[in-house]
Amino acid sequence: MTATNEAEPPLPGHASGNRSREALRAAQMYYLQDLTMDAIARELRTSRSTVSRLLSMARETGLVQIQVNNPTERTPALEQQISRRFDIDAHVVPIADTVNDSEVLNRVALQAARTIGPLVDSNAIIGVAWGSTLSAVSHCLTRKQTHDSTIVQLNGAGNTETTGISYASEILRRFGQAYGARVEQFPVPAFFDHAATKQAMWNERSVRRILDLQDRMTMAIFGVGSIGAGIPSHVYSGGYLDPEDLETLEADGVVGDVATMFFRADGSHRNILLNERSTGPDLGDLRRVDRRICVVSGESKIHGLRGALAAGLATDLILDEGSARRLIGA
Repeated sequence: MTATNEAEPPLPGHASGNRSREALRAAQMYYLQDLTMDAIARELRTSRSTVSRLLSMARETGLVQIQVNNPTERTPALEQQISRRFDIDAHVVPIADTVNDSEVLNRVALQAARTIGPLVDSNAIIGVAWGSTLSAVSHCLTRKQTHDSTIVQLNGAGNTETTGISYASEILRRFGQAYGARVEQFPVPAFFDHAATKQAMWNERSVRRILDLQDRMTMAIFGVGSIGAGIPSHVYSGGYLDPEDLETLEADGVVGDVATMFFRADGSHRNILLNERSTGPDLGDLRRVDRRICVVSGESKIHGLRGALAAGLATDLILDEGSARRLIGA
């Protein structure tokens, strides 16, 4: 086949509303009436390529959501085993062992975005952590209009090299745009130099306003940080921790973190020195949030994931197949 330079005809209607209506009509004909793209093109008096673009638009904007069910059992075996063992809703992304870490992250992020969308409602306060995994998820979100919803940053992002504002704010901005929600940033360091500084800042009214929003969260979305991940967690690779901090974490038996709050393999997190300087939410408080969605990509995060599950930090887990098998020892 050879490509041509002939331009495709424009989508029917020039206004955004007209395009959405045409996309909805095409989707209804294709998915609900079983019409072929050629038949839809004839009925809409347009080209087959335009129908294809309309169907893609319907999927990308959330007019159509595709769900694949196992023909022999409603929930695949891996998901069932994880759900039963850890008392969570598990979503396993099927991926071959030969796929590299970057592609695994892309696929997990895409499925996570499509899983999260239907769970987001109006009048929600959604806490979002920053990091490599959530950054990937934020690029895959599809639009869903909500009302009076707020996206709030879960932990500060500044360090001695950068304020972290541009990195974290881009993640939050994408979530806000996807769901038509207000965005509330948390412009403080990821870690204070002294625990006393954190205690003083937490008494400031401007900071308390964000903390109060976090206290009222209806949903939290986060990844699991790990030092040895194939794609390094941003908190470990972005200049947030110096060698002395890493030695302290090792001495405290830390296996991972959620929103820069650290925990051990058994899920305990008390008396970990770095937590006293971290700006992430207290993990006991995080457990009180009704819906807590954890997204994990890469088998090298398995020790951190086990610790997070032992701590009861997640109600929903989205992870790749390799990590799922390691999690249950399959």
